[in-house]
Amino acid sequence: MNHIIPPHEPKPPEPVHPPMIYVKEPLKWEYKQIACDLEKEGPLSESELNALGAEGWELAGVVQQPPVAYFYFKRLVER
Repeated sequence: MNHIIPPHEPKPPEPVHPPMIYVKEPLKWEYKQIACDLEKEGPLSESELNALGAEGWELAGVVQQPPVAYFYFKRLVER
């Protein structure tokens, strides 16, 4: 006797419930760009990054266009 096995039907995915974040006032950012010639001076040092962090700057991204690397920082504008 041959048995026919029905195809596997996965359960529907559980609904996603992202957290609600309420912002009373829109945030304002300021930005800083630092370009480093990696062949002549190298990237930013740990102490330079720590000094920027102490000033409230957060590293937001790095773009490399050899031999130059661009470091992008942001921080909240004080109101």
